[in-house]
Amino acid sequence: MIAEVNKDECIGCESCPEFCPEVFKMEDDGLAVAYTNPVPPEFEEAAKEAAEGCPAHCITLE
Repeated sequence: MIAEVNKDECIGCESCPEFCPEVFKMEDDGLAVAYTNPVPPEFEEAAKEAAEGCPAHCITLE
């Protein structure tokens, strides 16, 4: 699974690293980034929860 954050749509709410800090983090610009790819199998469910919980709906998982 590959995780991506669309920075043009990210609102910087910090919810994704709260759901899955092993895959998502906030950068200096205040926006999120997926820094672990591919997503390790043990974190796939948490990454899905992060994507579903994103209020901006800017996380894609493939």
